[in-house]
Amino acid sequence: MLPVVKAKGSLLFDDKGKQYIDGIASWYTCMYGHCNPFILDRVYRQMQRLDQVVFSGFTHKPAIELSEGLVKILPPNQEKLFFSDNGSTATEIGIKMALQYHFNLGQKRKVLMAFENGFHGDTFGAMSVSGLSVYNGPFEELFLEVERIPVPTADNLESILEKLEERLKKDDIAGFIYEPLVQGAAAMLMHKASDLDPILKLLKVKGVLLIADEVMTGFGKTGSNFASDHIPTKPDIICMSKALTAGLIPMAVTSCTLEVYNAFYSDEISKGLFHGHTYTANPLSCTAALAGLQLLQSQEMQDNIARVIKSHRDFDAEIKDHPKVAGTRQTGVIYALDLNIKMERYGDVRDRLFQHFMDHGVYLRPLGQTIYILAPYVISDDELQTIYMVIKSALEIA
Repeated sequence: MLPVVKAKGSLLFDDKGKQYIDGIASWYTCMYGHCNPFILDRVYRQMQRLDQVVFSGFTHKPAIELSEGLVKILPPNQEKLFFSDNGSTATEIGIKMALQYHFNLGQKRKVLMAFENGFHGDTFGAMSVSGLSVYNGPFEELFLEVERIPVPTADNLESILEKLEERLKKDDIAGFIYEPLVQGAAAMLMHKASDLDPILKLLKVKGVLLIADEVMTGFGKTGSNFASDHIPTKPDIICMSKALTAGLIPMAVTSCTLEVYNAFYSDEISKGLFHGHTYTANPLSCTAALAGLQLLQSQEMQDNIARVIKSHRDFDAEIKDHPKVAGTRQTGVIYALDLNIKMERYGDVRDRLFQHFMDHGVYLRPLGQTIYILAPYVISDDELQTIYMVIKSALEIA
């Protein structure tokens, strides 16, 4: 374990004084840079007024303002918000919403649907709908009932739709959870909005709630506020975390449509969504999120996002035909390349690549044969070029 003692902008500093470019924004959280002074100042001032209060029977200004701000940038059908504390619980709540929605309406829909190789978190419901058994093996016999479908492509879309039409005749599927456009833990696998939309449209017509897991993709990473913005059929539920609070303090939000909300709005207490966390809607977390939203919507940050997108495209044109590169892909600021070698997801070759990057002052975490970049929006051009240079040098030793 490497002790990290300081971080600033796109840089991490260890206890020996060596600096590393954070090429993955510390798991896609610190998108506006580490220790961003604008965010720190807002949170510091909030700390002087209200640090924590139970979010049951109480509310506070940061939560109200954040709710109003999120609703403005979310897809227009999202009207209600449920606060929690991390990405796994955001998806856990989305799953519970979908199952209880049908229960409250007297419908016996207990099956969930998800993509193959999806990842939605480490709590039990989130693990149930995740398809990466490398993480979930010991628990699989305890999971919720989940059926999986392939990620759509131009080649398999027609087949998926035909099988779905037949499967949906049973009317027992409660919800479909999906990572729109990019499957992060599956090594940044990407699919097109034009291939995903027909699936979402069919499921929605059949009464299946759509749960978009935007924990990774949300807040500008795909070139829009949310990946769902690129897709005509909008989700019923959206799960958010990570960059929500700019990497400063943990928090999550699960949003939903008014239709979903109304299924829980009742004088019968049993129809309520019984889920809560001690630090739900913590005032400091809400303040960090508010500051992050302001930065995201600033012209400077939008220009930064456009600059990073263009820089990755230029790098791609240079690297995609390298003999050691099997393929490349990009969605927004997310860039990935696959090495043209066979290797384990966690093995010696992957570890050598990781160490090569660290030795050269770049923090990247290869996912098997996939090297990906998801850096803070504020990364400088020189820092981006250093990342590209170190990746090119890694191809010579792979």
